[in-house]
Amino acid sequence: MAPKRKRQLDNGSGDAVVPNTKRQKKSTQTDKEKKVTAAKRDLNKTEKNTIQYCHWLMKSEPDSRYENGVDVKFGIEDLKNCPNQTDCWDGVRNYQARNFMRDQMKIGHDVFFYHSNCKEPGIAGICKIVKESYVDHTQFDRKDPHYDRSAKPDNPRWFMVDVQYVRMLKRFIPLSELKQYHLRHKTEGGPLKGVALFTRARLSVQPLTQEEWDFILSLENEK
Repeated sequence: MAPKRKRQLDNGSGDAVVPNTKRQKKSTQTDKEKKVTAAKRDLNKTEKNTIQYCHWLMKSEPDSRYENGVDVKFGIEDLKNCPNQTDCWDGVRNYQARNFMRDQMKIGHDVFFYHSNCKEPGIAGICKIVKESYVDHTQFDRKDPHYDRSAKPDNPRWFMVDVQYVRMLKRFIPLSELKQYHLRHKTEGGPLKGVALFTRARLSVQPLTQEEWDFILSLENEK
């Protein structure tokens, strides 16, 4: 974009007229202040009206994949085999996903464990939040695939929660099936019309409404 140029005013004689910059600056500043005030008001309004979720879908990879020589594989069976069937959910490097974990996840919240980046992605089981957000140590570990050189111990950027295995679903619910319901509900109306799995697909941590959770859970009884 071209740099802004100072505009000169002409009085008809060819001589440049020096504008009243003090008055213009004051007026411009006032307009900016109004915009900032309005933006803050809208932000506060948005924050007050933010939906508080208590059900979630969290994605992880069940198949081996190496980053910087480290296998990032972590499926629901891996969680099940952890001590006390509990582990930290580290490595989240998306700000919106981080904010969900840091600001909204509470002990006892239900989570669908979703297998991603595999031959057949979908929901494999259920876990629950057993420890609320705390600093993700992997951001400071130079050997970790999720190392963030800009993160500082006195000013951490990334957070995580602890999850505990609850149970496997009665049957695996594939992404393809969920997509069929999503498309149908978009047209005809239904619980999955706006589900984040398709409207915010890139998020690895996604919120679910009570209606969405109940509907998806009911699918495990379908043949």
